[in-house]
Amino acid sequence: MTDKFDKTPAGSPAGQVSVSKGATPAPENIKAIPVRHVGRWISGVVVIGLLIALGYAFSQGNIQWHAVGDKLFDSTVVAGAGRTLLISVLAMVLGVVLGVVLAVMRLSKNPVTSWVAWLYIWFFRGTPVYVQLLLWFNLALIFPVLNIPFIYKDEMTDVMTPFMCALLGLALNEAAYMAEICRAGIQSVDEGQTEASHALGMTQGRTMRRVVLPQALRVIIPPTGNEFINMLKTSSLVYAVTYNELLRSTSQIGSTSYAVMEMLFVASIWYIVMTSVFSVGQYYLERRYARGSLRSLPLTPLQRVKANLAAFSNRPSGGASA
Repeated sequence: MTDKFDKTPAGSPAGQVSVSKGATPAPENIKAIPVRHVGRWISGVVVIGLLIALGYAFSQGNIQWHAVGDKLFDSTVVAGAGRTLLISVLAMVLGVVLGVVLAVMRLSKNPVTSWVAWLYIWFFRGTPVYVQLLLWFNLALIFPVLNIPFIYKDEMTDVMTPFMCALLGLALNEAAYMAEICRAGIQSVDEGQTEASHALGMTQGRTMRRVVLPQALRVIIPPTGNEFINMLKTSSLVYAVTYNELLRSTSQIGSTSYAVMEMLFVASIWYIVMTSVFSVGQYYLERRYARGSLRSLPLTPLQRVKANLAAFSNRPSGGASA
């Protein structure tokens, strides 16, 4: 025989039932109390204070801010920015093409081509870009004449112009890094794709062009955008080979007008603008090529703003009803 337990709520009179039988009692309203993060507020105040101090220091420094505004769109500066874009685009295109070739050579079963590609990557990744630019610029010291029998012959100083030195120095160095990016992209494709292509009678080259590389683009293209943004900044090193790009253009104006720091600020603004524009393009490029690996794409910044505005406008004005 089992004991009967009293199911009457504690504190209520015996025999008094507050809720009818079979009815579910209404839950009490929960009052959420957010956790206070004192450390966040303190760190925020400290950071804002440091930014204010930094801004005040620059405002009190001996800086001719009007010169920055006057020279920002100077014809010499704009032309230098255009040459920076030109050398960056050409060097990047050449680096990507040569990088794909080197990646295929590196993965080849031919030991000669594989080792040649490895030595190329080893050398150009192991030496600074600045040193490589100076090597091309001073190439006439060891080869006074460029002589290709029955094809071309000319003085090396006429061949290695500042533009050619800058293009070769940036492109050949970039090719070493692009080769590793392309190799990673090619190896990300499942080997079954290659085996299926060979089973259909496709050659090795056709399999690479028609099957492997199109699938590898999802891995190759996003870091390639990052490499191009880095190329925009690395192009400032061609100042050493007297190529008249953005940094050299602004430095020449600064040396004649005695506004050295002001012109460096102008160059920095142009670099920031160019890299910011291409960073936006890189974001949307990565988002596009992520469609094959993500079930749902992340919201773009504009979509996030719209979603936050919609959530804010749909928020009820009063509290929750009991």
